[in-house]
Amino acid sequence: MDPKIISQRAPCRSRKKSKFRLKPARPRRSRLRPARRLPWGKDYIQHNPMVGDGKEEFIQYFEKMAKEYPGKKVEFKKAIAEGDYVVLHCYQTWPGDNDYAGIDIFRFDGDKIVEHWDCLQIIDKKVKPKNDNGLF
Repeated sequence: MDPKIISQRAPCRSRKKSKFRLKPARPRRSRLRPARRLPWGKDYIQHNPMVGDGKEEFIQYFEKMAKEYPGKKVEFKKAIAEGDYVVLHCYQTWPGDNDYAGIDIFRFDGDKIVEHWDCLQIIDKKVKPKNDNGLF
């Protein structure tokens, strides 16, 4: 599978044919329209301490990030689906800041997103790796 296009349905077919879709990173005028169209559950639980619970809190956070980091891009490298969970491994480019390796974990109830966890690792280009495996 091409890591730049971790697909349009493939990772989630195995998990209840979710409507949750991934698309390749590309410049967009607004990244919020796609967030509003995601299949949100009625009670959405967020574990990132910088974001409140609920769909609107999630969208407000991304509106703030879009203003602070215009041109931010996320490239999905891996997607793993098992049971009610989808895990995304991604490369994030934050203009004027660091680049990051990120992990997002989503829990579904049926085809609705009901819970989210995430973590980020700064990609420090000054560090000489002790192996040739790469972050992705």
